[in-house]
Formats: sequence, structure tokens, C-alpha cells
Amino acid sequence: MKNMYLLLFLLVSGIVVNAQKKEIHSCSESKIAFYKNIANFDETKYQTRSDFSYDIKYYKLEFDINPSVREITGAVTSHFVVQEDNFQTINFDLNHNGMTVDSVWYHEDKITDFSLSGYELTINLPAGISSGTLDSICIYYHGIPDQSGFGSFVQDDHNGDPIIWTLSEPYGARDWWPCKQSLNDKADSIDVFITNPEQYKAASNGLLISETISGGNKTAFWKHRHPITTYLVAIAVTNYSVYSDFVTICSGDEVEVLNYVFPEDLSYAQSNTPNVLDVIQLYSDLFIPYPFHNEKYGHAQFGWGGGMEHQTMSFMGGFSHGLMAHELAHQWFGDFVTCGSWEDIWLNEGFATYLDGMTHEHNLHDDNVSFNEWKHNIINLHSRAITKELDGSVFVDDTTSVSRIFDKRLSYFKGAMVLHMIRKKIGDENFFQALQNYLSDPDIANGYAHTEDLQYHFEQTYGSSLQEFLNDWFYGQGYPVYDIYYSQSQKGMVYVSINQTQSHNSVDFFETNVPVKFEGISNDTLIVFDNITNGQTYSFQLNWNITTAQFDPEHDLISVSSTVLEVDTFDEKNKFFITPNPARDFITVSFMEKINPEKVMIYNNLGRLIQEFENKKNSSYKFEYNISELSSGIYVISFYQAGEIVSKKFVKN
Repeated sequence: MKNMYLLLFLLVSGIVVNAQKKEIHSCSESKIAFYKNIANFDETKYQTRSDFSYDIKYYKLEFDINPSVREITGAVTSHFVVQEDNFQTINFDLNHNGMTVDSVWYHEDKITDFSLSGYELTINLPAGISSGTLDSICIYYHGIPDQSGFGSFVQDDHNGDPIIWTLSEPYGARDWWPCKQSLNDKADSIDVFITNPEQYKAASNGLLISETISGGNKTAFWKHRHPITTYLVAIAVTNYSVYSDFVTICSGDEVEVLNYVFPEDLSYAQSNTPNVLDVIQLYSDLFIPYPFHNEKYGHAQFGWGGGMEHQTMSFMGGFSHGLMAHELAHQWFGDFVTCGSWEDIWLNEGFATYLDGMTHEHNLHDDNVSFNEWKHNIINLHSRAITKELDGSVFVDDTTSVSRIFDKRLSYFKGAMVLHMIRKKIGDENFFQALQNYLSDPDIANGYAHTEDLQYHFEQTYGSSLQEFLNDWFYGQGYPVYDIYYSQSQKGMVYVSINQTQSHNSVDFFETNVPVKFEGISNDTLIVFDNITNGQTYSFQLNWNITTAQFDPEHDLISVSSTVLEVDTFDEKNKFFITPNPARDFITVSFMEKINPEKVMIYNNLGRLIQEFENKKNSSYKFEYNISELSSGIYVISFYQAGEIVSKKFVKN
């Protein structure tokens, strides 16, 4: 059905737009604060409001811009399919601060019954429209756009040359063009016409069809024939230098990587952008072929410290390997499949962060940091590392706060590690198959997804529920800290006890896999314990002696300050052993010789006497002691007989 609509609205576009007269207005430049957070924005309203009872199909965007002047003059033609009968009022998102609507045209007639208030442009049509009708409307406007989130519409300069660029995520599209700003409806297609003084070049989404010069101005025509959400529509205008790199992906398609860079940085860019070519191949091999291979991938340099994954052309503050890998990853996770709510931003940012990490895993990164080091960094070492604070969930509980949505520690780093932990839990084959299925799901591909959609595909390949895992690690806050104790008998039997403390009370226990590496003089083994209860004990056989043990050596688990300690079962002369060790309520001491110690003393780890027992002789030489009233921790039990003292450690869970 979408292909049919595309043909229809392109035909309608040729009739309606050509019949309209373009109105050009000018306005003076104004200085507006660069970073202004959005207050009191109700995202739910933009997901469910009844006055959005239409399905957007196509935008024709026409902009007049001079990068020396912070203003925009535009005409936006929207094609839509009505979803209710007697549809007579259509609403668009447009910020009244700085924006003026000059006229509205509908079926070659000018409409005067419209109003712009707050963030809503309301247009009353001359007659009701039936459900299922494909229609169009054109809005002429001008102004000095407001700025929210990360800038929306910015006028700046580089090396003395002016630039205008846009960055609309999360709520900024409405600041500079009238649109349906939502996370539940993508336009099937867009055409972008940018007119600017002829010495400048304009970058945007899709394919560059033409650049025409007239009267000292240049008009660039960019055509994008893939579904796109409003916040990923972008333009940038300055004195760009342009060059292309090319790569062939697994499908056999050649992908152009089109680079619009500042002239002063041309040499730097040309030496770095080829590094992204191997990454395009990697992501195409692991997931699905680059989704927009029939158009392009590209970089447009702009005046911001980071990057923004505008569909088919990421806007870049620089060309470091990590930044390029991150923004490229969004073309799959964020653009081709977009989060359906800002609550689920980890479906964009957690994935892009993790895929950047995978370039370390596949030895494609240029900083000589291993994948294990990369994980260790985001868990513990980075200034915004996951464990730097005790709280915080991946799930975004306040979508009115731009800083909370894009919290580096939670949406990016913790989101990435939750993905990695799912991968370790379900296995590589299931993990990558699930992601291929997720990206290929017709209900998700070219559209929107929620965490439940990703969960469904993971569970389908894994064959078991992940709800408990997500309750702890995605919705819950914080992380576990482990105290792990082990001992080994003379016959090689290894006993392990895993004790967990939670950093935040939103999770009563993190059920997860706990990896411990045991090493001997010439042997080692990694054991992954399925830890589902606190104080859980395990045993296994080794035919060599353990000398050391290490918690999570490959940094596969979000945790900090966790320890692995050896607790001896046998004394030096092998006179007795303790079972179980660790223990909860009772311990049993079994002597290897026929002796009956006279007195038994239990000390805490500070050497303070805690309990004292008088032994009753028995023939089995096994003695049971009640330790249920002891607090959890490490203790020493000492036996006295004929002036000799023998002592051993044990652990009370």
C-alpha cells in the first residue's frame, strides 16, 4: 500500500505545489540562548492525541537560507491520508516563538482560517474529508527559529566562514519547520530544496539530484525515498569541500560515503573517513545490509562537539573512529528502526554505543583498546561510567528532560552493557539471529520499535522468558556487588558460595550469570555460574590445584568492588575439614584422626571471641555447630586439645 500512496502523492505534488505562488519574507537576525531545555513537554500527548488523525506520507521541504543570517524562509507541502470521517481540522507542530505563518494553500486556494499558538498550528479546512482520502496542504512561513534540546537551528561560523545547521532531536523539528512531530508516524518520502547564496553548498538526506544556479543563488535538490521520522530530517549550509569514499557490502551493492567537510579540515577528514568503510561492512555482515545502500551514507561536518545520526548523512563534529562508528550504527538502530518512545532511547543509543564497542571486538578500532578494556572503561573507569553512581535505570522515567533522555551513563553505557549481558546469556547465535529478525520484522523495519519488540525477538530465538532479567537490569536501578568464596578439597572438589549486595533497593536480587576464572600453575578455567538466589552454593571437580581466582575477568557483568576469596577447607596437617563452607545455619567439623577436641572457639575476622562450645565426645569424630545467630561474614573456628590449637576459616552466609 505504501508504494501505491507514493505514486499518488507524487502525482498530486506536481499539481498542487506548482499551482502555488511562493511568498518570500525577510526578518532580522536575533540572538537566542543556545542550549535551552524543554520544560513541561508531554510526550504522551504527541503519541495519542486525537487531532493527529492522519497518516503523513510525504513532505516537500523548500528552504531559503543565508548561512550568514540566522533566519529561515520556507514552504512545506505535506501529503497525508485521513484516518477519520469528516476530517476538517488538521494540526501541525510549529513553535510560535519566532515563527510566522504567512499563508496556507489547499487545493489552489488560500486558507485564512488558521492559528498558531504555543507549539500547535491549527488549520480549519473548508470542508470535511472522508477517511482514507489522500490529500495535501502547503504552509508558507518564515522566522528566527527558537532553540531547544541540542540546538534545533543554529547559525555559527568556522574559520571565519558562516554555517547554518540543524539538530532536531528530540523535540526540535517544530522549532524550524511545520511537521507532524511524533514517534509513531514516519513520512514515506521527502524532497528537500535548499536555496542559498551560490558560494555555499547545502547538505541533507538522501540523494543529491541537482544543484542549479540562478540570480546569484544555488538550489540543491535532495531526494530521499525511505521512511523517515521528523527529528532525522536535517540541513546544513556552508562553504563545504566535497569528496566520496566507496565500499562494497555483503549484498554486492556499492555504497557511496559522501563527505561534506570544512575546507580547513579537508586533509584531516580525507585521512580518517576511509576508516568507516570496514565498519559499514562489519555491521552489514552482522545484521542486515546497509538499509539505504541505494542512496548513500554520508558525513556533513558541523559546529558541535559530537555527532547526530541524520538519516543517510550523519552530522559530525569530527571524524574520530569512535564517533564515526557510533553514528553509522544509528543508521540501523535509530534510523531504519527508530525508538517508538523516548523512554526506549536505549534502542538507539545503547545499540550505537555497543556497536562501537564491537569495532574493538573485531579489531577495527584505531586506538589499540581491546574489547575487554572497552567494557571495563564504561563499567568502571569513564567519568560517566555505569558504577560511578548507585542508582539509575536504562528505562527513561522522565521524557520531558533532554539530559535524562540522553544520559551518557544510563542510556548509552548501561544500555550497551545490558545488550552485552543479554548476548552472554542467550549466546551469540541466538543474539545475532534475534537482531536480524528484529530489523527484518515488517512491523518494525522502516518504522518504530519499543523494548517489548526487542524482547520478543530475543525470547523467540532463546526459547525462554527474559522478563526477570529486564525487570532487574532494564527497569531496575543500580547493580550488584559480589562476595564470592571458594575452597578446594584434597581430592579436587571445589566449593563456591556467591553472595550479592544490591546498590539500589529497587532490585531485591539480580538474577544473572556470574563468571569466575580459576587459575593454577599451568591451568585455568572460566566457570559461569547461573546465580538465581543469594548465598547460592555450587560444587565442581578440578584435577589441578587452584592458586588464584578472578571475578569476571572479561568484564561481562555490570558490577564494581566484587571480590573472590579462598576459604580453606583443610588445615595444614589435614586434621579436619568443614562442611558446608560457606554455611547458613550449621557447620559440621569432621576430624581425620581419632581425636575429640576439648574446647571449640569461634572468632570474628577482627579476632574477637564470638562463641565458645564444650565438645561432647562421640565415636564418629564429627561435630555439628549452630551458627544461625552469627552475622554474615568470615570467621575462624579453633580447636584445643592437649595444648595444641588448630584453626580454620569458614564463611557464614
